[in-house]
Amino acid sequence: MRVVFAGTPEPAVVALQALIDSEHEVVAVLTRPDARRGRGRSLHPSPVAALAEQHGIEVLKPATLKANTDDGDAVRARLAELAPEMIPVVAYGNLVPSDLLDVPQHGWVNLHFSLLPAWRGAAPVQAAIRAGDDVTGVTTFRIDEGLDTGPILATATEPVRPSDTADDLLTRLAYLGADVLVRTCTEAASGASAPRPQVGEATYAPKITTEDARIDWRASAHEIDRHIRAHTPGPGAWTMLGDARLKVGPVTHADEPVELTPGELRVEKQRVLVGTGSTAVELGLIQAPGKKKMPAADWARGLADDDTKQGVQ
Repeated sequence: MRVVFAGTPEPAVVALQALIDSEHEVVAVLTRPDARRGRGRSLHPSPVAALAEQHGIEVLKPATLKANTDDGDAVRARLAELAPEMIPVVAYGNLVPSDLLDVPQHGWVNLHFSLLPAWRGAAPVQAAIRAGDDVTGVTTFRIDEGLDTGPILATATEPVRPSDTADDLLTRLAYLGADVLVRTCTEAASGASAPRPQVGEATYAPKITTEDARIDWRASAHEIDRHIRAHTPGPGAWTMLGDARLKVGPVTHADEPVELTPGELRVEKQRVLVGTGSTAVELGLIQAPGKKKMPAADWARGLADDDTKQGVQ
């Protein structure tokens, strides 16, 4: 099958590599324009663009796909020339206008990192961890005009482990999803594809903001643990100690009862405890402003008594 792959960040690279290694023909890649990063703020291609260029695959980098724009009209013309049979999509990051949805025979097929209709939206992996789900997975579906509402083509499940961060779980789902996406293409090419409507109550996982990642120490220890893991590594769970914003790594539950009020700190020789709405937790890694991450006990050695007394908020 002739495909044009649409994707941008690192998790999409796994799927693109799987398609390149498969019997399908990747004739071009759609990705977001080069972005500035690093100290020099120089332009860098997306991870998907970099992989495509390594394999000599044509890369299209429109800022928009909207019709009656220079980029949008150029993409339409090039897609007509390339004549893809399907456009697989993994975290592309650009809205697909309705007039483009039927351009490929088998449509634009999205790989989503949840079991739809659970966790529609931009942050399904973080939402699954934060909610305490025991099982999540991946879904391929044909994109329609709704938000992750199209008919399902294939699914696969993956357990959520008690210690999973968002990065841990997303890494496993990226590899699981790559296999499912290749299988979806193969089934469509052979005529074995059987789309089915989404069934069940939909839940939503909107894009996460930095403010969303702030820790509420009044929540239970279990909720705080999931909250921190869901926002690790990005945008990073955080709290305030006075005027300093601290990034907080995954925590562990204190192995004995410790009575502390929510946000109250107890600094010991080998550990730092903080109170929650239930039982105390032991802090793992802490990153102070302008500093590297360090074990909480090392960080606490530089605290003044007043800092410890006021606690975190």
